Amino acid sequence: MTGNIGSGKSTVAAMLREAGIPVLDADRISREVTAPGGRAYDAVVQAFGREILRDDGSIDRKRLGEIVFADPGSRDRLERITHPAIFGAMKEAIAGIAREGHRAAVVEAALIHESGKKGLFEAVISVTCDRETALSRLAARDGMSRSQAEARLRAQMDADRKAEASEYVIDNSGTLDETRRRVAALAAMLPGRGTI
Repeated sequence: MTGNIGSGKSTVAAMLREAGIPVLDADRISREVTAPGGRAYDAVVQAFGREILRDDGSIDRKRLGEIVFADPGSRDRLERITHPAIFGAMKEAIAGIAREGHRAAVVEAALIHESGKKGLFEAVISVTCDRETALSRLAARDGMSRSQAEARLRAQMDADRKAEASEYVIDNSGTLDETRRRVAALAAMLPGRGTI
């Protein structure tokens, strides 16, 4: 499952979990692999310097985000470091879900199409919303200014192109009840529903 920042992927992921579909959060896995001692921590610090670290030695993700979203070359460098570690950890987690007897799982990841990883998945779900809704969510959730939020959206693949490249689309522009109905319809089509 993919979608641009502010689209509501986390909301849709929570609804899928409620419907009995296991969901792996690539952002959580990213935090784990870039935590002190994680698979990608040393390489990220080496590439971006100790100024991205907090006093406790952890990576200041907000500071790192400011760097990489301001410069596509820096973003590419970060992705070359972190994506192999993230996808390796995801494969291990998916294998664990399969061992538990689940026939399907959803991986929540913003950059499936951009990273060229679509082929790893049977289908891609794109969560979308209109631009103004995304900007409002970013301001409310992350305290971003409008210009910061617009820069984050511009740095990502166009949401319409992302939706066109996906097998399923969940429009999350409306009410939670509308989104919940769309998610329930999709969850009913996925194999392994209710196996938790």
